[in-house]
Amino acid sequence: MVFFTFSYTGEVTESQIGRFREEARRDPEEFWSRAASELPWIRKWDRVFEPHPPTFKWFVGGRTNLAVSALDAHVKDGHGDRPALVYRNERDERRTFTYQQLLAEVERTAAALRGLGVAKGDRITVYMPLCPETIILLLATVRIGAIHSVVFAGFGAGALFDRIQASGSRFVFAADISFRKGKELRLKEIVDTALQNDRAGQVENVILFQRSVQPSPMKPGRDLLWTEFLLRGAGGNGEAVPMESNEPAYILATSGTTARPKLAVHTHGGYQVGIVTAGRWCFGLKREDVWWATSDIGWAVGHSYTVYAPLIIGCTTVAYEGALDHPGPDVFWKTIQELRVTGLFTSPTLVRLLMKSGDEPRRPFDLSSLERAFCAGEVLNPPAWEWFQKKMLQGIPVLDNWWQTETGGPVIGNPYGLGALPVRPGSAGVPMPGMEVAVVSPEGKRLGPGEKGILVLEKPFPSLTPTLWGEPDRYASDYWGKIPGAYYTGDFAHIDADGYVWFGGRADEVIKIAAHRIGTIEVESAFLKHGAVAETGAVGRPDDLRGEVIAAFVVLKQGQTPSPKLKEELIATVRGELGPVAVIGDLSFVRSLPKTRSGKIMRRVLRAVTLGKDPGDVTTLEDEGSVEEARQAFKELRESLDEGR
Repeated sequence: MVFFTFSYTGEVTESQIGRFREEARRDPEEFWSRAASELPWIRKWDRVFEPHPPTFKWFVGGRTNLAVSALDAHVKDGHGDRPALVYRNERDERRTFTYQQLLAEVERTAAALRGLGVAKGDRITVYMPLCPETIILLLATVRIGAIHSVVFAGFGAGALFDRIQASGSRFVFAADISFRKGKELRLKEIVDTALQNDRAGQVENVILFQRSVQPSPMKPGRDLLWTEFLLRGAGGNGEAVPMESNEPAYILATSGTTARPKLAVHTHGGYQVGIVTAGRWCFGLKREDVWWATSDIGWAVGHSYTVYAPLIIGCTTVAYEGALDHPGPDVFWKTIQELRVTGLFTSPTLVRLLMKSGDEPRRPFDLSSLERAFCAGEVLNPPAWEWFQKKMLQGIPVLDNWWQTETGGPVIGNPYGLGALPVRPGSAGVPMPGMEVAVVSPEGKRLGPGEKGILVLEKPFPSLTPTLWGEPDRYASDYWGKIPGAYYTGDFAHIDADGYVWFGGRADEVIKIAAHRIGTIEVESAFLKHGAVAETGAVGRPDDLRGEVIAAFVVLKQGQTPSPKLKEELIATVRGELGPVAVIGDLSFVRSLPKTRSGKIMRRVLRAVTLGKDPGDVTTLEDEGSVEEARQAFKELRESLDEGR
């Protein structure tokens, strides 16, 4: 029996899951060694696990490469003619690559990277939409041992430059446009604006993938067209570099509670083992699948479950660029039918968007190929689950799961690949085998069934990020320094008596807009770019479509007067910094922000005002001042808002 490809009929019982978990607890190194043995290795590891608190290493001494596992291994095994990547977009453009064709394109691009001067360990920033060239570039980058840092091509110039600077990228790869709902969105001009801040000359070249007939501004000596870039590799070397298991493959920014983005690092070895194992156990990924993860390439799902895990397993992976409700609400259903999609990974935001269009757009389509669907990015609320599974998918299982950029892949879910457990709408599922999780108090006391607290990870696992790029001390303090002996996830949760995990929101102040995460401090810092603003407090407000939108409370500088025109300017400023993903639902001008005596903003009060509740009814695990202080501040803030109307 192959250890990580069980096949069961019927449901897995809790006792069976318990046995798998017990096996991992009893001998975790043997457990993960067997998992790793199912993947192609250039050289087997010397040691499975090596702790170096607060960090760690997995499969020490092993040699591998993400691109080799994703492409070369399948071609070598005689599967080169199988479709690897199917691309569609809202303009109905279509391209398909077999594993052999995709490998050839990746080798050509790898040679071009070397011709440009990109070497092992160099970082490149990728500011491109989800198209084949982006996927090929990512695979080519890891192939030569360089490190990619993808920035969501909806972020503004400020957020883009912050991430370029933090990664130390010498090269920026950009498309001239992305498109959404029939409109071309200019990207090159955003890159140029961002690099006006590059006074130290960190970025040597900008490589532009030109798609529009409208020419883009090009800076002589710095900017290259994609065709010129590819010519740099003519006759060059596109061979893969064997990478030690713990060498970085990519870095990806994740929002935190400070304005400075955190760059999570993922490695060639441990990350590969973790995402493939989770893909098989949680999603049931298999070579025969036509797998569609609807996420953008700028997010963790796009990395792990559009590119790397499906290709390593040998699936056909679908990449769709554009809005899934354009030119009409039937696009989503039509794509599933035409491509004969067997497995779907999407977001609750998309489910709610489809709900707005009603039942009719789905009716003409045959979805008989679809075996299962998964949702993640935020909580899939029970009414949306009920509509999606029972009415639209007519009984096809819709399963939740929970993970973070830092974990690489699912930690909690419903183990479809082993045999699904009963669904409890609103719960993310149960911990996967090998994942040791607990709910604790802020002091680290383990809490019992039904008690709400902070979800922590008690032991590292292979795909967990081992560090933050350039900030090991911040990694130690932010993740391992808050709860003694545990990794701090920052999420509120409780575990019921049957082991199902239920999430209740973020312990930090990250706002999730349509599954995109933006730190409140990033939002507040963006407001401060406008000269009229003295101070801002931002929180998330529930939104039926996007999950959350931003509710901002703005204090103006002396001499400034609130006005509709100023409000428009402030919204434009924030969107210019963070991009259109920063959806502002409410913007209120106030005299002052509610604060504790120590000067900390009382977010409890901001949330209470936003929700129209008494602040004593809005609880957090942070000490934001007494309820009495909060109520007084709430009263003053409401009076301030009333005056501004």
